[in-house]
Amino acid sequence: MTGTFEDLVREAASVSVAGWDFSWLDGRATEARPSWGYQRLMSARLTTATAALDIQTGGGEVLAEAAIFPPTMAATESWPPNIAKAAALLHPRGVVVVATPDEPPLPFADAAFDLVTCRHPATIWWGEIARVLRSNGTYFAQHIGPASVFELVEYFLGPQPRARRARDPDDEAAAARAAGLEIVDQRTERLRMEFDDIGAVIYFLRKVIWMVPGFTVDAHLDRLRRLHDQMQRQGPFIAHSTRTLIEAAKP
Repeated sequence: MTGTFEDLVREAASVSVAGWDFSWLDGRATEARPSWGYQRLMSARLTTATAALDIQTGGGEVLAEAAIFPPTMAATESWPPNIAKAAALLHPRGVVVVATPDEPPLPFADAAFDLVTCRHPATIWWGEIARVLRSNGTYFAQHIGPASVFELVEYFLGPQPRARRARDPDDEAAAARAAGLEIVDQRTERLRMEFDDIGAVIYFLRKVIWMVPGFTVDAHLDRLRRLHDQMQRQGPFIAHSTRTLIEAAKP
């Protein structure tokens, strides 16, 4: 994407970041995808479930790609712009979208679901996941892995040694077991990302708000300008995302 620094900033700072659709970045940023194909695997599990819950559904875009839903299908979301988008997308297909804070308890009865899914949860409440699962139920999710996109995070925040240790797959597996779940499958991959212009960086940080907490263009204008100049000289900004596929069963 060509344009002056001011033009790129103005455009990226004004576009809506509601929902979990990243199509605005087409032609401006790329990210390699995990080899396992989470959406396809999730959709297959939904076809055999009787009652399922998708937590932190975002704008419902990933869940909506499933062709078949079980007789009971619910989704939760905490961010108001996403709640409205998810409701508009999922209600016509019979999915109940529940507005709830991203903290326990989940607003459902014990043993309410035989499948709980989630793509990229901001927080993981293992005890609540275990509580709402029935015996022999399954939690199937794709988590953000450790130090994901930290090349970009640390460009703005400086070294983050403690944060780099968060989301360790071994720690997550231990927490799942402590909640009474058994790990059936767990895999982690590190994937290349490229940001082609400063607008793509701004859009990403506005949308994925936990990367650089409190990010605003005005507060980081000097760093953004330096990064823009660097990208003009050297080409795309390279980072790496990490993703963990996890499947856990309730005995």
